[in-house]
Amino acid sequence: MVFFGAAVAMSMMPAGAALSFEGMSLVAPDCNYGGKIKSIVATDEHTATFTMCSADPAFEAKAAFIVFGIQPSEHIAAASPTKELLTNPIGTGPFKLDAWNRGDSIILKRNDNYWGTKPAYETLVFRWSTSGASQLNELRSGTVDQISTVSPDDFDAVKNDGDLQFLPIMGPNTLYLGMTNTFAPFDNVKVRQAIAMGIDRQRIVDNYFPDGSELASHFTPCTIPNGCAGEDWYGFDPAAAKALLAEAGFPDGFKTKIYYRDVFRTYLPEPSTIAVEFQSQLKANLGIDAEVAPMESGEFIGQASAGKLDGFYLLGWGADYPHITNFLDYHFGKDTQQFGASLPEIYEPLAKGSAIADVEAAKPVYEAANNAIRELVPMVPISHAAAGSAARAYVKNAGYRPFGAKQFSLVDPGKDTMVVMQNAEPISLYCGDESDGESTLVCTQLTETLLDYAQDSGDIVGGLATSCDPNADGTEWVCHLREGVKFTDGSDFDANDVVASYAAGLDASSPTHVGNTGAFDYFASLWGIMNAPAAQ
Repeated sequence: MVFFGAAVAMSMMPAGAALSFEGMSLVAPDCNYGGKIKSIVATDEHTATFTMCSADPAFEAKAAFIVFGIQPSEHIAAASPTKELLTNPIGTGPFKLDAWNRGDSIILKRNDNYWGTKPAYETLVFRWSTSGASQLNELRSGTVDQISTVSPDDFDAVKNDGDLQFLPIMGPNTLYLGMTNTFAPFDNVKVRQAIAMGIDRQRIVDNYFPDGSELASHFTPCTIPNGCAGEDWYGFDPAAAKALLAEAGFPDGFKTKIYYRDVFRTYLPEPSTIAVEFQSQLKANLGIDAEVAPMESGEFIGQASAGKLDGFYLLGWGADYPHITNFLDYHFGKDTQQFGASLPEIYEPLAKGSAIADVEAAKPVYEAANNAIRELVPMVPISHAAAGSAARAYVKNAGYRPFGAKQFSLVDPGKDTMVVMQNAEPISLYCGDESDGESTLVCTQLTETLLDYAQDSGDIVGGLATSCDPNADGTEWVCHLREGVKFTDGSDFDANDVVASYAAGLDASSPTHVGNTGAFDYFASLWGIMNAPAAQ
């Protein structure tokens, strides 16, 4: 049973002195729930102590990830049960929410009480369009100052336009063709293996992705340590694939769907066109009739995350932090529902690997995990895409950092208002229970995390904590919080806000464990959910 409440910090005090701080704590009596965190305690006003069930070498990288942003404990208690937290975030960031005009725009205003360097301009506006061509037209006309993505066909045109600047996006990413093993015929591993061999992935990379993109040899890009440990993915072999499909009982193929969201992504630059390419290949190579089925973005993400899509689906991933757990644990961990029933051949080595700090010592474990992914084929990795964005030439500091969503507080548009066009409307502004890039981009401007990623290198630097320091074996992390920080509602930031923000995602029994879908995918995959209801 998890205790979540107020626990008074009993430090030595002079006679007659009043207690100045009542510290909250989140405590699991044991680690049988299978997660990483045993307790989080507000040790004092400016110290939060994380005690781990096992060492977690990725702790700092995770603590810098925006989905673990901090909001006031009082606001969480009041706004979570009513879901107001989804539309009314209160953070410590350089901007604060002014208005969300549904279907049109989100308007942010500068936080003039920000503890760090304040933005050089007053108003940041987010708009959206699913079309890369439409985004570029607006950028050329000057109605927006920066866009999220440029279609590969337009890279050279942007580079040759003196009024624009081309901005490479450096973060590793993966496009994959997903399947859910709780739906027939994807419950048959031979069917999934046949799909793995029956897709000409190189053709897709060559025809639809920009120069610099790579065929995926593994789910995780090789730039991430141990990402490419183990055997390479299957080569294209339509004859062997067809034979294996017949062996599985489908000599003439079957009927299904290809689900996708018609939203331009770094890893999926032309969704509808690439979906039709998959449709054509499945028919020609395997006799599979797959209906192309676009979905609304929020519904698609929710259905995919919950493992409720009964056909193929096109989805991808961009690195949130520089560690293999970001790619593998999120997608293939024990609590992940996306591909159907979780597979112990994959999640058991992942659990071991996540506690090993030394890259070489962890390599055999990740070889086993990657080989199991190859053997069991929960999905088919397609590509690691090169990508680019663009801005008007006058925008200063418009580039992207290697990890983490872009921080527009560091940009200078040379005027009072900056307008950014991204690929879709955010699903919500409570990113603890979101995984789409449009939501996390806006959240990054409003809320902050204990640690952060450096703008140029991607290294871990201080955030709301000046540092988080481990003990010798990495089973305890003491986070020293920055003093004098205020939330945009005027309240003071302290250690209770850290405990409450994490507990809302980690403790399924808490009345604050209420998000958009309630899945809290990142909390579940990267830390583990306490007090989760037993599977029925």
